Amino acid sequence: MTATQEPTTHATNHGPTEFERAEARTAHNYHPLPVVVAHAEGAWMTDVDGRRYLDLLAGYSALNFGHGHPALLAAAHRQLDQLTLTSRAFVHDRFADFTAALGDLCGKDLVLPMNTGAEAVETAIKVSRKWGYEVKGVPADQATIIVASGNFHGRTTTIVGFSDDPDARDGFGPFTPGFVTVPYGDLTALEAAIDPTTVAVLIEPIQGEGGVVIPPEGYLRGVRELCTRHDVLFAADEIQAGLGRTGKTFACDHENLVPDIYILGKALGGGIVPVSAIVADQNVLGVLRPGQHGSTFGGNPLACAVGLTVVEMLRTGEFQARATELGVIMRERLDALVGRGVVGVRTRGLWAGVDIDPAIGSGREVCEALMARGVLAKDTHGSTIRLAPPLVVSSEDLNWGLDQLAAVVASA
Repeated sequence: MTATQEPTTHATNHGPTEFERAEARTAHNYHPLPVVVAHAEGAWMTDVDGRRYLDLLAGYSALNFGHGHPALLAAAHRQLDQLTLTSRAFVHDRFADFTAALGDLCGKDLVLPMNTGAEAVETAIKVSRKWGYEVKGVPADQATIIVASGNFHGRTTTIVGFSDDPDARDGFGPFTPGFVTVPYGDLTALEAAIDPTTVAVLIEPIQGEGGVVIPPEGYLRGVRELCTRHDVLFAADEIQAGLGRTGKTFACDHENLVPDIYILGKALGGGIVPVSAIVADQNVLGVLRPGQHGSTFGGNPLACAVGLTVVEMLRTGEFQARATELGVIMRERLDALVGRGVVGVRTRGLWAGVDIDPAIGSGREVCEALMARGVLAKDTHGSTIRLAPPLVVSSEDLNWGLDQLAAVVASA
């Protein structure tokens, strides 16, 4: 592995590069780095020209178990030969095992599988409102849900309506009413916002897209206590933070609390298929009746086979332990960069938000420089880059990747 690489172009004398071809016929909803990946294994990706890159993004935590984990591939291959889709019009033979295992992992009665993270959040919103009307007794069409500033829960029109990110929100209105925003980490503001119409508090235990923003110690416990006292559901969006990333199975575990609704996605699909779910007890999810919510692909046999294997892998504790152990290395290495091109660092397990000194460049420019050195990461909100290596990364490879970051910020 060479210390420095040129950006991928896959140039020929006969036409555009692979990257240019991809961009030419694609709506520009993303601004990808100019690399075209053709193969990946573990924590490494290889582009169309054969250059190798250390993956420090892991598909925004969808690849917690790395690229092509043998156990996950085996589960998918076995299921592909058997059955891939029935729709929810019928029950298939992988469904019960998956829902039981995921419910047990969360300590909850019921599981409602969906596909994407945004779908799971939308499902949690619908269930919370219905619970509010049928169980809490909120008058019809008056339910409100409290959310936090700086949130990122997805890209549907309902969800972006309560985002304060102008890129996500501007130009997509009018928006769905019924959401109240309070500052993230502020329990006083949260309690002041609760009223008789409040049915749920929807928050990320750690704000991933916001730059791995970690709330003050005790905040999550405070949210739990307020929700219990005021008869309000606590819906925890663990889509990025959950399933081993932070060194615990769930980020809420760091404060020893259990939300009313777990919202899960990304790593639940093992980096193979989109799998999401909400998990709650009977008194919450039991408000749904046939015909009131659904998904053709939600809980399909392939998704259940992969998702069940993910749950079984998490039960061993191996990946949570690796995230904790490697997270210590990453935190120490990143802390050493503060004042040397880095102005702030936030870490929890094998997950970090790194604030780049604007004097040396933007987050995008640092990520481009890292790509030239064989490391792939992604910026957010201008000056911040997120680091989320697959939990299978070796300590040697992790240190090598952090060496490249140190060299980039030192040479800028």
